Amino acid sequence: MKHPDLHVNIGGIKLKNPVMTASGTFGYGREFEDLVDLNRVGAIIVKGLSSAPSKGNPPPRIAETPCGMLNAIGLENVGIEAFEKEKLPFLEKLSTPVLANIYGKNIGEYAKLAERI
Repeated sequence: MKHPDLHVNIGGIKLKNPVMTASGTFGYGREFEDLVDLNRVGAIIVKGLSSAPSKGNPPPRIAETPCGMLNAIGLENVGIEAFEKEKLPFLEKLSTPVLANIYGKNIGEYAKLAERI
């Protein structure tokens, strides 16, 4: 049986399949390397990145509801500099595209982060 071609093109980026990790819930990828073959997903979307590290919201960060849960992690992240030095080298070794989720406090901060990425 022939395997179907699952390649997709999203925003000019060719992915081997449409399965992408969710930003925030998948960390920076390495956290799941023992559970998932990271070279088989279509793309890894890393946690939101800001100019400076952020501790996020203080606990409690998760609340149960009758039909699920709500979370408010508060965009906890290592910051762009630590990402480039500590997280990116691992990701660059993969055959999977990495998509960045950036956030800033103003348009100028967004622009600087986008340029840097």
